[in-house]
Amino acid sequence: MSEQSELWARRSPAKQVVRDRIWAALEESGVAVGPARNNIPNFAGADTAAFRMVQTDAWKAARNVKCNPDPPQIPLRLRALYEGKVLYCPVPALTRDFPYLEIDPAELEKKGVSFELAATSEGYMQHGRRLGFEDVPGLDFCIVGSVAVTRSGGRIGKGAGFADLETGIFRELGTIRPDTPMVTLVHSTQVVDEDQMTMMAHDSPLDMFATEAELVVTGNAAPRPKGVDWEQVQPDQFRDIPFLAALRDRMVAGA
Repeated sequence: MSEQSELWARRSPAKQVVRDRIWAALEESGVAVGPARNNIPNFAGADTAAFRMVQTDAWKAARNVKCNPDPPQIPLRLRALYEGKVLYCPVPALTRDFPYLEIDPAELEKKGVSFELAATSEGYMQHGRRLGFEDVPGLDFCIVGSVAVTRSGGRIGKGAGFADLETGIFRELGTIRPDTPMVTLVHSTQVVDEDQMTMMAHDSPLDMFATEAELVVTGNAAPRPKGVDWEQVQPDQFRDIPFLAALRDRMVAGA
């Protein structure tokens, strides 16, 4: 385990126990596509899970779609582009001086860029339009990456805290509304019992998730976090995310 991964693991030991078990199960069963450990794992059947998700009314009605950069969500990003939806995707690990990119299928067509390329994180980093958090318009559908989920809407990520931080920022800005669906794609191996889930105050519950076998509507009515508790943001996040301190200062000043 890298030093960074160890740091993430120490943030929530109870969550890390679940992560380690899920990663091992995915790799030992051969379900994982590529390395699972320390990642949002790709899995056999991700394309089928994506197909289930795009049948929902919420997806069909969405125009602006936020999606994490990880491989299991490539089928959803590709489907969004072919359906004329505009994608908003983060810089992987938020390591640049800008956080987000807009991937507009109309602009890609003008440039002759294939949707298949633009659906990958490498492709959208090259061909997307750079944006600050404040520049992202209202979002109609939000896709996050997950290591483990429960049927009631609990979610565990890989431990970096990027998804929770992004979601908190967007909620505080009003970019994500209380009724904006939060969804994910996972393999059925990643669905865990309720007693294995640890949810914290900054965690956003899922409204839906899809696996290779089913679509689950969680019915979760728990209150959503209203924004970012900046005192809970970790020192390494301020260190490693170039724009984060300046964004905090702007948001606190505008509160």
